[in-house]
Amino acid sequence: MLKLNSNKLREYLSSIYNTDVEILKVGELGGKEQDLEKELKGFGYGVPYLIELAVEGEKKKVVLETMKPEGFGHDFFSDRAGILLWQHSAFGKLPKHVSSVDVGAFTTDGSLKSVGDCTEFFIVTNYIEGNLYHSDLDRIRETERVTKLDKNRCTGLSDYLVQIHSLKKTAPHFYARRIRDLLGHGEGIMGLLDSYPPKLGFVDEKTLGEIEKKCIEWRWKLKPMSHRCAQVHGDFHPWNIMFRKGMDFTVLDRSRGEWGEPADDISAMSVNYLFYGLQKYGKLEGSFKALWDLFWMNYLDKTGDEEMLKVVQPYFAWRGLVIASPIWYPNLSLDLRTKLINFIKNVLTIECFDLDAIDSYLKD
Repeated sequence: MLKLNSNKLREYLSSIYNTDVEILKVGELGGKEQDLEKELKGFGYGVPYLIELAVEGEKKKVVLETMKPEGFGHDFFSDRAGILLWQHSAFGKLPKHVSSVDVGAFTTDGSLKSVGDCTEFFIVTNYIEGNLYHSDLDRIRETERVTKLDKNRCTGLSDYLVQIHSLKKTAPHFYARRIRDLLGHGEGIMGLLDSYPPKLGFVDEKTLGEIEKKCIEWRWKLKPMSHRCAQVHGDFHPWNIMFRKGMDFTVLDRSRGEWGEPADDISAMSVNYLFYGLQKYGKLEGSFKALWDLFWMNYLDKTGDEEMLKVVQPYFAWRGLVIASPIWYPNLSLDLRTKLINFIKNVLTIECFDLDAIDSYLKD
């Protein structure tokens, strides 16, 4: 429940109209007027409030409204912000449409802040020293040697996922949202498929369409499994992990929401052990097979999540489409891309992922 203080509301409206305003009446649209001398109790998400005010002697009426947070793609603060920002910019462009006076936000102290004149948003984060984890994998690819530190880091990353995934949430709507976004989001499977240029030497549009259809089938398999909803990173790959000395690391660029399917994070990291193995050996072998086994076995032993092997398939398809993409990785061989497409097609047809059968998944 949000708190709407009459004094802070007056300060906000005064800033919008660039003059001191007087609030005459406030109440739910179609409901009773509220006492302006008290905090406006019961102000809630999605409840429109009619505000009558005087601006330099002229009476005006405006409606202040937020959005309900759950379901229909409104789950996260950023979803709701995006919709409201769009509405503010678009309402005035359509003939006969009600106009938007401003778009704003509630701050942590209950103040109202205008963002109506913003043209773009940005984020500022702390600078992190270190080396991205992919540099370790680059070195292993060149030397074919896995050090004790390499094994410890692999286990440490697996342990990190064990830790964050241990926090569960009973939220079927969040889980369904993340499964839906896996397919339909612009950064998900359909967005990736749309980014593939026509007339590629390793895959045609018919095959891409078949992959998409298989993934839709998987959505309906995973949707009822909301008991698996857990805290996730959302983009847990070697370019988003910064190591310093030893085991000290920081993760970067968490993506697409706080809650989801743990297979998202597991596939995002482990597919890169396969990717590097393909670059070096043409299959999952040697040093990268050792890291693959260590990462997976540590996670499964400590979580007991054998069900993971029954849900990871579409997530591997998603990450495989990223790696096989000529947009994201323009310099890969035709043979490597073909094996990745085979991997995607094959994993989508199996009910239980076999960690020791990777080579068979790479064949047409």
